[in-house]
Amino acid sequence: MMNRLQVLGARFQGKTKTFFLHVLTPSTCHPAPASRGFTILLAALVATLVLALGISVFSIAQKQVILSSLGRSSQYAFYAADTAAECALYWDVRFGYFSSTTPSGAPLCDSVPLVITPPTPPAGQPVYTMSFEYEPNGYCARVAVTKNRTTGSTVIEADGFSTVCSEIDASSRALQRSVELSY
Repeated sequence: MMNRLQVLGARFQGKTKTFFLHVLTPSTCHPAPASRGFTILLAALVATLVLALGISVFSIAQKQVILSSLGRSSQYAFYAADTAAECALYWDVRFGYFSSTTPSGAPLCDSVPLVITPPTPPAGQPVYTMSFEYEPNGYCARVAVTKNRTTGSTVIEADGFSTVCSEIDASSRALQRSVELSY
């Protein structure tokens, strides 16, 4: 009798009272010892799943940030190459600066004087190349203008970088984009 607990309860149905007797035994009051650790195991499993999901979302967000910064740097490198190619095209078509004769004066791109290397091989050969470096808005561009005197063709190759010219070799994140003009 001591391990049985009797509870007397009342339930109302309409106006009449109905009494019932409910007997609680120790087995109905406390869970069995084999199922006691199940709740902790389930909570640990749910916490692990939520943590794994959080780490996955963070990893994806981090990769998206890196990709967007690479896209921006790529765009800056392309703009640098395009700006330098257009500058070389302007000075060649408008003033014939990259011809086989020695040009007069120094060309300017964005009010910055360009330092142009002498033709290689020397200007007496049918094909020669002149090159220069240019830094539009802090991004490096290297330009090579190749002339063929026998065919009269010109090729302007501009390589733009997402960093300044002095840091291209040292930077592991320097991106290069190229533009080539032929006429």
